[in-house]
Amino acid sequence: MANHFSALKRARQTTRRAARNRANTSRLRTVLRTMREAIAKGDKQAAEQTYRQTVSALDKAIQKGTLHENTASRYKSRLGRVLAR
Repeated sequence: MANHFSALKRARQTTRRAARNRANTSRLRTVLRTMREAIAKGDKQAAEQTYRQTVSALDKAIQKGTLHENTASRYKSRLGRVLAR
């Protein structure tokens, strides 16, 4: 365990940031799973509505540093292609 004040502060910061990162990642994975389930059901209108929410969540993940911009772009492209079929 850390003994210096600065190390104790760093440990507290790390705990808070890890919890925030975990929440952001979990939120993103939930949205992506919901999108894939909507596509699997075959309801095109519901899938299109979910797609907009998914794109928004991906953009927020980029802003928060959870995902790299190119990774999010790849997800959007692949989901959009599946949706267009």
